[in-house]
Order: sequence, then structure tokens, then C-alpha cells
Amino acid sequence: MTMNPIRGFSPDSDPTTPGILTACSNVIPFAAGYKGAPSPVAVNAPALAAEARGAVVATRLDGSRRVFAGTQTRLYELLSAAWTDRSAGGVAYTGSSESRWSFAQFGDTTVATNLADPMQSSASGAFAAIAGAPKAKIVVSASNNFVIAFSTNEGTYGPSPDRWWCCAQSDQTNWTPSVATSAQTGRLIAIEGAIQAAQTLGDYVVAYKQRAIFLGVFAGAGGVVWQWNLVPGGEAGAVGQEAVCDIGGRHFIVGNDNFWIFDGTRPEPVGDGVTRQWFLDNSSPTYRYRTKVVYDKQNNLVRVNYPSLTSTGACDACLVYHVGKKEWGVSDVVIQAPLNYIAPGVTIDGLNAYAATIDALPNIPFDSQYWASGGQTPSYFNASNQLVAMNGATGASSFTTSDIGDDAAVTMIEQARVRFSRVPDSANATGFYAMNEGEPLVAGAVCPRNEGKFDLYQSARYHRVRFDFTGDHQETGYDLPLKQVGGR
Repeated sequence: MTMNPIRGFSPDSDPTTPGILTACSNVIPFAAGYKGAPSPVAVNAPALAAEARGAVVATRLDGSRRVFAGTQTRLYELLSAAWTDRSAGGVAYTGSSESRWSFAQFGDTTVATNLADPMQSSASGAFAAIAGAPKAKIVVSASNNFVIAFSTNEGTYGPSPDRWWCCAQSDQTNWTPSVATSAQTGRLIAIEGAIQAAQTLGDYVVAYKQRAIFLGVFAGAGGVVWQWNLVPGGEAGAVGQEAVCDIGGRHFIVGNDNFWIFDGTRPEPVGDGVTRQWFLDNSSPTYRYRTKVVYDKQNNLVRVNYPSLTSTGACDACLVYHVGKKEWGVSDVVIQAPLNYIAPGVTIDGLNAYAATIDALPNIPFDSQYWASGGQTPSYFNASNQLVAMNGATGASSFTTSDIGDDAAVTMIEQARVRFSRVPDSANATGFYAMNEGEPLVAGAVCPRNEGKFDLYQSARYHRVRFDFTGDHQETGYDLPLKQVGGR
């Protein structure tokens, strides 16, 4: 039987485009097709005492890792399944209602900053303020042994949202501008606005304003240390501090007017005609700057967590982009801070640290990366301040087909099929129909899956079907065979 290969969530496309999904919920792309999105499962750690304002897995030079999370007033490290306060001197930070923690790893030292408090560092144990460093919104660790800070506030220049600083070469404790040490500061003023985000890109450093991209190139020690070039590309830029992620030699960017991929030359839009307008129509213009993107390298997915149109500020919706397939899905969750959690690993003897009985263990397959030492798992802090891993079985999920039909003929659907590579625990289909494309759709009966098919009986010129699932599933295509029963 000929099937329409599933081409992904594409709400901006002509709804009669074969194979697209006009709507979906908890369905995401993977290399061989589409599947139900995993549900979150709590990591073996208690909830933070307050909202998570940033988190990182920091890898040291010897390969060992430290897991940090910050709230408005505290920095914590995950040790032996407990959050240990690593705030400087055990004293609360000030933060602000909007402050986020930005982290960078400089050798064995983790640097953290939130703009409101002095820049912090920790090579082991608690953090401590870096004397003389500017307060900064963003910090990155660049090649040639520099820490670079963006959107700063300090005594000499005051609040400078378009300013950058770099520390002395190979010395994150020295921020005094000097030709001898290569510590330096400057502004990015070719385009108006504050620096919203920054990321390294190979040997480069990229600074993003809302409508501009600046490429930082190391020019050599002494004199002009970092040369900043305005990248041609119209008004491409980042909508917020966490709206950029590295996808392996390229950046994925959520901008004010599109999704972009930037490889160091020119930004290329990836949302045109697919999800761009839908995202603008369904995300909050007030809180869109809080968008948080994270790259799931193992599954080659970018998760775009954003505040929905009805959100009061929380990131409560998520688009999912497959970098290889260039196709989209949806996996809505409420997220405070994303984290690619790297598991410490567990043995059979160590399972009692997770639960007292086998039946009480998290609902995660035993072949999951969650249980493997060094296994990387897409994770996030949920609305309860709890770190959860996206490793559980799929809950309720659905997708809706394109419109199929003909302006000149009345057709009947007698059955619909989905080509599964993994069959869900249960599945139902609901038919929708209209006599003319663009008219309101009428819902038909709900039909359970029966011997591999869904028995729908509906007549109209145009048809659309929603499939609802419970449990894990994978599929590659769908088919809605039509039988002509009338014409104009």
C-alpha cells in the first residue's frame, strides 16, 4: 500500500501538502521517522529550594564533571544525590527578578555570572567572587585562553549592555585592561541595542544582538586582541540570552522574526513556510525573550522551549527541530532551565539509591542512557524546581494529517492507516471533513485501531484525520485512501 511519508509539523504550509502534519502533540522526529516524545522522570535528586535560573554540567580537564544549578540567590552543586550550597561564603546573592546564571568552563575552573552580583569562580568547593571582574550578563570561555564577558556593569563605565570584556590571557582572575596581559574591553555599536546572547563557534566568539550578529576573531596578543566584525544577513539576531545553542560547528538561533542556523558566514533561515509564522502567532510577544534552546546531540534534536501566547512568563511550550531531517515536531513541557544531564551511572547493587523495590524504580528502560555512566540525557528543571530527565514512556500523544480531497469530487474514506515501526499501547482515529477547503471542519466518529486499520466512514470533498495514541510509538507514514462517490 502506498503511504504518504510523514514530513513533519508544518503549520505554515498549504494544508493540502501531502505528508505534512497540520497539528501534533508530543510527537517528534527521529532519524527513521516520527515517534512519541518521552515523558519526564525525576532524576535522583531533591527539588531545588527555589526556581532554577540556569544549570550546567561542567567538565574538567581530566574528564570529571560537576553539575551546578543556580537560583536567584544561591549556587548549588549536585553531590551524592543532594544539592550542596556552593554560594560564596554561604551567603545569599542578590540577583534580580529577571537574572539568569551564565556558566563557562575555563580549564578546571567554573565561572558563573548573573549581572546583578560579582562574577564567581570555583575550581573546587564553594564559589568566590573574582576581584576586579566586571559584573556581566553572559560569560563564555574562548580559544586562546580567554574568558569573555558581555553586557557588563562595573565602576569605570557603569551599566554597558553593548560592552564586552576579556580577561588577561590564561588568567581569569585579572580583568584590568593592559596591552601586556591582553585584557581588554570595548563596545559593539555598529548596530543599536544590547548584547542578548553569546556563544563560541570553533575558534570564533559570536555575540548576538536582537537584530545583528558580530563575529569575534582573535587578532593576537597585545594591541587589538579581539576583532569584531558585523555579519551580513539583514536583521538576524537572538531574541534572548538563552535563545542560541551550538549544534556542532553551527549555531541554532531563535530570532525576533525567524529561526536561523549560523555557520560563521551568513545566517540561513530554517522556519520559512514551515513554522515561522505559526511560532510568531502562538508565542508570547511579551515574554518571547525568555525562550530557551538546547541541543540534544544524541538524538540530533534542538528543543525550542518558549512562552506560549497565554503564558504569564513561563516557558510552557516546545517546538522540536531535527537538525538532519530539517523537520519539526512538538513536545510541550513547562521548563525553568534546560540541562543535558550526564548520569553518574549505576550498578545493580546501587539501584537501592533510586528506589526500595524494582517496581518503584523510575519508569525508564534499562537500556536508556539514564543508567549508563557518562550517558547524556536531555533534562530540565520543571515547575516544581525538580530536575527531570526526558526518558520516560510516552504519555498521550497525537498528530493530525494534511487535508486530502478534490474541489471537484465528493469522496468517501472507509479506512485510514498508519505505518508503524512500533505499535502504541492504544490508538484511535477521529475523522474531520468539509465540503470546501478552508471551511470549518466537522468532526466525525472516534474509531479504535482494528486489525491494523481505523474504520472511518465519512463523505465530503476534503478530509483530515487526527490519530491519538498512548504509550511509545514510531511511524513513518499514513494513508487515507479515497473512493469517489460524487462530483460537481
